[in-house]
Amino acid sequence: MIHPTAIIHPQAKIGDGCEIGPYCVVGEHVTLGDDCKLHSHVVVDGHTKTGRANEFFPFAVIGKKTQDLKWKGGVTRLEIGDRNVFREGVTVHCATDAGDATVIGSDNLFLTYVHIAHDCILGDHIIMSGYAGLAGHVVVEDHAILGGYTAVHQFCRIGKFSMTGGCSRIPLDVPPFMIVEGNPAETRTINKVGLERNGFSNEAQTALRNAYKLIVREGIPLAEALAKIEAELPPLPEVRHLVQFIRNSGRGIIK
Repeated sequence: MIHPTAIIHPQAKIGDGCEIGPYCVVGEHVTLGDDCKLHSHVVVDGHTKTGRANEFFPFAVIGKKTQDLKWKGGVTRLEIGDRNVFREGVTVHCATDAGDATVIGSDNLFLTYVHIAHDCILGDHIIMSGYAGLAGHVVVEDHAILGGYTAVHQFCRIGKFSMTGGCSRIPLDVPPFMIVEGNPAETRTINKVGLERNGFSNEAQTALRNAYKLIVREGIPLAEALAKIEAELPPLPEVRHLVQFIRNSGRGIIK
């Protein structure tokens, strides 16, 4: 169902079962997957392609040109998976360099006035609370939760199953499975509730807690902490992912 006041470019591709509400605007190069719903006053523009069953609430602006001053023209893209929810006032921008894409996975929830900048890469099952913002080139792994007003510096990575407290300033990478909070943020503890809700074993939770103590509490150099983790803790997938994430960090991690 398409409301008569909606403006849809004749070249836009609209999937079966889509609902497009009053005063929406859908641009020339947009592809909407099946069963998407646009409430009133939604703008989807640019070279944007979505999967199926995404929902966009009023005044969301999706796929507009990057705000990066280094943009030199050319086709840049936004790719969105399935079953995402974009609440009121959410903004998501296309990438900066020609041929590149901002990418959002599936089953994510973006609450009011969330901002996702150019070239960000987001996985699945992520929650970003109201007014949280990602600067350019941020990577967010699966099942991360960003508290309201969280501000993430460009090129940071947010590890899977991590959580940021409200109003946190994130200048460095957030280790997976951890809770960080503050301005600037500090790593407080493991994300115990999140791990329990997602079925992590007691063994994995204990190993991650011990890893946290070595990384944050012991006051030893990070390289030494990682070596002790590998030597002393069980080689569980969660522990291996944590160690590899830290070793691959370009900016350093929040401790």
